[in-house]
Amino acid sequence: MMTDSPSLTIPLDPKERPILDRLLATRDKLSLLKQDRSTYIKSHDVLDLYEQVIEQVHLLNTIREDHDKPLEQNRVDDVLDDCFQLISLFFLTIGRNNEAPAVYSMTSTIRRLLDHLKEAAFYSPKDLESAGQALDSMQVTLKRGEESHSPHLLKLLRNRLDTCRQLLSALQLSLADLSLEMTPTYERLVSILRSISAANTRQKFPSGEVQGFQDQLREIQATMVDGKSLAENSTTPAGQNVATELLNRCLKWSDIVLERQGNIDERFKLTYEKLCSIRNHLEKLSITQAWSLRETDLYDYQRQLDRIDESRVNGNFEDSLGNKADLHAQRTLLYLIRRSYAYIYTLIISSEPVSEALLPVFNQLQTLRRCLLEVKRSGGVSSPRELYPYSMKLHSIDDMRVDGKFMVGADIPEGQGSVNPLLAECFDLNYELRIEAEENDSPES
Repeated sequence: MMTDSPSLTIPLDPKERPILDRLLATRDKLSLLKQDRSTYIKSHDVLDLYEQVIEQVHLLNTIREDHDKPLEQNRVDDVLDDCFQLISLFFLTIGRNNEAPAVYSMTSTIRRLLDHLKEAAFYSPKDLESAGQALDSMQVTLKRGEESHSPHLLKLLRNRLDTCRQLLSALQLSLADLSLEMTPTYERLVSILRSISAANTRQKFPSGEVQGFQDQLREIQATMVDGKSLAENSTTPAGQNVATELLNRCLKWSDIVLERQGNIDERFKLTYEKLCSIRNHLEKLSITQAWSLRETDLYDYQRQLDRIDESRVNGNFEDSLGNKADLHAQRTLLYLIRRSYAYIYTLIISSEPVSEALLPVFNQLQTLRRCLLEVKRSGGVSSPRELYPYSMKLHSIDDMRVDGKFMVGADIPEGQGSVNPLLAECFDLNYELRIEAEENDSPES
């Protein structure tokens, strides 16, 4: 059963009601398709539903432009967002990662992450660099899709990218004064603070580990002179305030965490346990992604996180009586939300442009490639016979092709351009190892 995004209102214009009804029906179809594990997701099923949504976008834009309210936000927009989120993840599932609709879900995740980084007020330049690279990649994808996708969709995606870029620029500006000399110290402090927060959410609180992090903070503090870090030439590098403020924050947080010993306020225990469960499931998916992830599974995690995140009042978690969470509960819950969004971000950007129908073959070939490369690095094989298992597996995979294509029934799943070159590379590696083994095995050698 699908549930709406937060913040719902009834459409003000009666003409939008039929659009809402059709979008709700389409969302239900997308949900049923997402839940069906009896077969792989077929491209034509996704594209049909995508076209239905785009048709409603055209109608909605026409109505709102006629009534001079292009920026209207109501329940239609909430359901439309659900549809685009699902379609975006479906495009990843069918291997169309490099097409414009696939961008939508990533922009949502990056926006959430950047908002949280801004709120947390600590992050490393590497965090921002990764987000910038992802935005650049999405910009290229939109440019490529100008001739094949709806201008309404492209405009929507460009606006979402622009919003993310504005957030990113503001975050980059706040680190502009951080000098090269201070950057290693600052990044180490970011790492320590995150490590303390991670330890704080362990099932069994690692008191000694957190004490170790605090000792590292004291060591950094001990290298300072009058509260400032000095360069090798005894000058004071730029960015002192940023690093010193973060150091003080780390020390205070380590004290709080050691005092609480992983025990969160009972009023927020249910939310904490739910977030821990989400984080743990996403962590497990990040480890087993190649074999177990269907990208559409991420939708439910996204929506659960969105609802918890948006349940806050003026940024604060509150209990049923409207009382604010203490600092330990507030930061602990926010850490779990941020970490979960970060897992979703990583899972999306590492998604391979291969249909789930071809993923088993693709994963097997990746494993074969790693094995063959490891054999090559370790000096090859002493006899061609040692390569028989690899050769047999490669030939069995090759025999699955019909006219050079991997088929599933009458369908040609997306990802041929990734799987076929990988198969060819494995054959080449196997051939090179066999020739080398034959030369070493010959009487003349």
